[in-house]
Amino acid sequence: MDLSERQTRIVSLFRQHGEMSVDALAEHFGVATQTIRRDVNALCDANVLRRYHGGARLLTPGPNQPYEVRRVRNLEGKLRIGQAAAERIPDGATVLLGIGTTPEQVAVALVHRKRLCVITNNLRAALVLASNPEHRVIVPGGELRSPNPEILGDEADRLFRAYRADIGVYSVGGIDDDGTLLDYDRHEAASREALRDASRYRILVADAYKFTRKPSVRGGQLDDQHLVVTDGPLPDALSDYLRALPSAADRPEFVTV
Repeated sequence: MDLSERQTRIVSLFRQHGEMSVDALAEHFGVATQTIRRDVNALCDANVLRRYHGGARLLTPGPNQPYEVRRVRNLEGKLRIGQAAAERIPDGATVLLGIGTTPEQVAVALVHRKRLCVITNNLRAALVLASNPEHRVIVPGGELRSPNPEILGDEADRLFRAYRADIGVYSVGGIDDDGTLLDYDRHEAASREALRDASRYRILVADAYKFTRKPSVRGGQLDDQHLVVTDGPLPDALSDYLRALPSAADRPEFVTV
């Protein structure tokens, strides 16, 4: 789902209040109740909210959805994100590439580059990049996290930490209103932190849906990144958080595609 600016702000309000009536939302935004009802219905259809008579409440996020479901959700947005991130990666670079469907689209956009060395625990991305014989593709040992095409755990984390890469590219399960990066289990968070720590330049790729998802495992902060590539506006709470950072140098660069 591609969130409009108002829908993103609606989700931010639900994060603060848990549940709200359609009338209260219409008054807050100064629009007709029919307009707000369409927004609420769209967010309910996307499993962000749950309807009740006269209003809705925020759904508590459950386990992450299967890879194949996530892979096709907002595919056009992820393609744009992948292309924009790939534009920052020069030929000949050493790249650490993380798990997830958006990093896979970064790999798609990098296929025709020259002489990349890519270390990844994302097997879909590895196979995509290996179709170009100029690239060197390195994957860890360990157990495949079926049905996801990913390898997580100590062996994968050690492989990332064995490198000092030019660029690290990774995604996240969700982003909280205070800039905390969130994931669905500790192995995902540990993998991202190992990748981030081993990269000179860090790129977070996340579609706007991640601003509505609040899984429970912490793993870093939004301002740990050099670049954030997304496809929608930041919620007000996140914008406030970034403005409150001590200096502009502490804020990542944002690219919205």
